Amino acid sequence: MNTNLVELLTHPAFILFLILGLDLIFGDPVYRFHPIRIIGNLISCYEAGLRYLGLNGKFGGVLLSFLSILSTFLFSTLIYKLLEYFHWSLSLVWYVFLGWSFLALGDLLKHARQVAITMEKGDLATSKLNVGKLVGRDTNLMDLPACGRATVESVGENFNDGVIAPIFYFCLFGIPGILLYKVINTLDSMVGYRNEKYKDFGWPSAKLDDLMSSIPARISWLLLSGTAFFYPQLSGSNALKSGWKDHLKLPSFNAGWCEATVAGALKIKLCGPIWRDGHLAHNTWIGRQGDREGANVKDIQLVNSLALTSSLIGFAFTTVMLCYFEFLPFFSR
Repeated sequence: MNTNLVELLTHPAFILFLILGLDLIFGDPVYRFHPIRIIGNLISCYEAGLRYLGLNGKFGGVLLSFLSILSTFLFSTLIYKLLEYFHWSLSLVWYVFLGWSFLALGDLLKHARQVAITMEKGDLATSKLNVGKLVGRDTNLMDLPACGRATVESVGENFNDGVIAPIFYFCLFGIPGILLYKVINTLDSMVGYRNEKYKDFGWPSAKLDDLMSSIPARISWLLLSGTAFFYPQLSGSNALKSGWKDHLKLPSFNAGWCEATVAGALKIKLCGPIWRDGHLAHNTWIGRQGDREGANVKDIQLVNSLALTSSLIGFAFTTVMLCYFEFLPFFSR
């Protein structure tokens, strides 16, 4: 094949374009052996083994993170090298597939739209069911505005975890960078809790996730705020101020940047009472005093538009950077 064509097809900017296109057109691939499921099962096996050995503290948590990252990298690299041995295009398909599997923009917007549709019909039971697919909190006490509030919060928080952070680490390290981030992010979602069971064992995973997400979260704040200026229904200045002022009000080290930013952009209050396993886990509001509490269908539509436009701007900027700078020498052929 023509050398120039091979260079084009393996260029990181083109790979990023393919990943985004597949995600927006088809959403997240759903099947039994999804990479995130495999990583999750691997983490569960390591956790069981470490606890069996009595390694329930921080050292055990460090081993869990190390083993999960190492084995995932070895497995993915082995497949890449094996496919590359037969033909370079097969290894390219493998990398594009991984990137597609680790990006979450399409499904995030889709699930938020489903909540908005059922809310518009006044169907509280189905709205709570749909919200349950987005958040890890109790939904039984929610009314429709609370369903909308939880949906807007989820779009805001996952904008960083599912879109901007993966793009950021792709920029630095290619698909292995996304893989590293998603392993750590999955570790945090599975063991990074502050309860009795995980406060020590999950501490290393939680701290790693805080570290990995810190820069992308602040990029997300600036990107969402800047994009909000282009929407007459949104307030870019409020978004910028709320993100800076209220991000520390949430227990999560990084989630507050995006959630507070979208609250400011929409001029509403978010968070409030959040229940998990029948216990009040959080009861702090973010947003300006006097702003409306809860979110309606229009708010969900606006936050979806904000997230999509911000993502496209982020992708465009990243593509330009990748075209003009050689961040990824291992992609060169």
